[in-house]
Amino acid sequence: MEALSLALQTEALRKVLHSIRAGERGVVIFDLDGTLFDNRPRTLAILNQAADGWAARDPEAARAVRSLRFTELGYLASETLEQVGVDRTLIEEAVQLWRERFFTDDILSHDVPLAGAVSFAKACYEAGANLAYLTGRDLPNMALGTFRSLRDAGFPIGLPGTELVLKPDFETPDLTFKRDITPEITRLGRVAATFDNEPGNCNAFAEMFPEGHHFMMLTQYAPNPPPLKDGVAVIQDFRMES
Repeated sequence: MEALSLALQTEALRKVLHSIRAGERGVVIFDLDGTLFDNRPRTLAILNQAADGWAARDPEAARAVRSLRFTELGYLASETLEQVGVDRTLIEEAVQLWRERFFTDDILSHDVPLAGAVSFAKACYEAGANLAYLTGRDLPNMALGTFRSLRDAGFPIGLPGTELVLKPDFETPDLTFKRDITPEITRLGRVAATFDNEPGNCNAFAEMFPEGHHFMMLTQYAPNPPPLKDGVAVIQDFRMES
């Protein structure tokens, strides 16, 4: 997959804003992880916590992790650790710690918005759109932290015309949840645009709302993705040329 150039990305995002202003009040669906937020700093924070526990046992492994930048992390933390020479036993410990902490409220403060994300979400809201933050995060473990991170980053949240939609439980697969719940979002209005980083989710949105604008964020996505449907634009972030 190849992302649009900045000029074409700008043109495509401006079309979304134009369609919101020109039509009835529309809905813009935003995924969070890998879409509005880069969650790799969250993973790196957990890996650094693991490295703190290795300092005495394996100082070289601890140094290797502490030298990592979040931009160097791959989709799987285990692969990144393997590439920098961390022992398999320590990798298993780190992955276990990641599983315990990644999907919890307190660690979400490490996430950082993608370039232009806050400005574009604000522009959609100011143009008259209802914003639906549709995420695979679950309600029991991540609702409070998600609301807080959206608020602290400056995204419109807690306002009329904003919705935070989370999975009812951790176990439900993200794609299943989004396929089932997305039709309910039309209660807010017609779906003008969708943004997600997983090709499967993007394809589902394109099937459900063929008249909308659909975008895949070329950040990180699960291995072995399905082919992306025609009509889904691929972009890297939310920057727009002035």
